[in-house]
Amino acid sequence: MVDEHPDLFAGIRHAIGESGGVALHLGGRRFYPIMVSEKRGCQLQVTLRGPGGHGSIPMHGGAMARLGRLLTTLDSIRLPVHITTPVRVQLEGMRDALDEPLKSRLSAVLDPARTDAALADLGPLSRGLDASLHNTVNATILSGGLKVNVIPSEVQVQLDGRLLPGFGPEDMLRELRAVIGPEPEVEVMLVGPAQPEIDLSQFELFASVLKEADPGCVPVPSLVTGGTDARHFARLGIRTYGFLPLDIPPDFNSSPTIHAADERVPVSSLQFGAECVYEAVMRYQG
Repeated sequence: MVDEHPDLFAGIRHAIGESGGVALHLGGRRFYPIMVSEKRGCQLQVTLRGPGGHGSIPMHGGAMARLGRLLTTLDSIRLPVHITTPVRVQLEGMRDALDEPLKSRLSAVLDPARTDAALADLGPLSRGLDASLHNTVNATILSGGLKVNVIPSEVQVQLDGRLLPGFGPEDMLRELRAVIGPEPEVEVMLVGPAQPEIDLSQFELFASVLKEADPGCVPVPSLVTGGTDARHFARLGIRTYGFLPLDIPPDFNSSPTIHAADERVPVSSLQFGAECVYEAVMRYQG
């Protein structure tokens, strides 16, 4: 649509999209993260080489061994900490609404020198914050070898990289080289569209709707660690807010069912979200 029919979006400045507005229960408070930015995809391929040969002769230090060391390294490290604007505002808002010890724990996360150590004290919350505070890579596809009795002289591993707002593929290569060393060949295969500067101009609109629908809640901006259609609309100058509210109860964990056969939400939460979206659209002033 963006490529072939951009005229359909003429004059549109803002959009409502996914990945925002699901209730987060923490420390007795209800937070609603509203997506204001997202990470940028950066797919890479790493090639490792070494002597090949017949599988009957032991081979040490070859391409497969180098692959093993690479995967072990990637599994054991984090790339450097970066506290971007949406994550800083989110964590400050949560910190200010919480009591001890969570208040101090979130304050520690906001200190780059203590971030990684502090994440371990946040339990289930740490996984999402980990991705929000670092550029990341995950090994997803391995290829190499022709026959089971032939030692390959070349293997490849594809990495699903995700860049924080304000960072580009050159930053990913620099940070990755710092941990895997200069030897492996690394090629950038695909990079997603660059993200615009954070726009909080409509945040209070969505926050006010949520505060009226769920008194006592705390709306906060958030960074989505995956990708949404917002990255395409951004090319037309459209700023997208992730706002599909669900007031799920504390004992309902939707995460294990996302994209699974039994994906579901409570009907009452769906009704809550529909009313919130309606109110936001009706109040929007542009």
